[in-house]
Amino acid sequence: MSQLAPPEPPLRVALDDDHRQRFWFRHWLLVWTVLTIIITAWFVSMGPVPAILALVVAKHILVALLAVGLGVDQTHEAQA
Repeated sequence: MSQLAPPEPPLRVALDDDHRQRFWFRHWLLVWTVLTIIITAWFVSMGPVPAILALVVAKHILVALLAVGLGVDQTHEAQA
């Protein structure tokens, strides 16, 4: 019985080496994630109403950062 192998990933031809740019982008995501958590913790220490509001806003911010980190907002080039 023959088995199908997964397709090979596309070659990165004619693209510049963007390791530095990816590093700084990941660093930027990490910084904003940590800042969001710290600010949320500060609001939680103020009482129940600011805590609820801070958690609701922080959830939206963290989900947005996750979506950006996963590349959901990127447009795909024409695949030929």
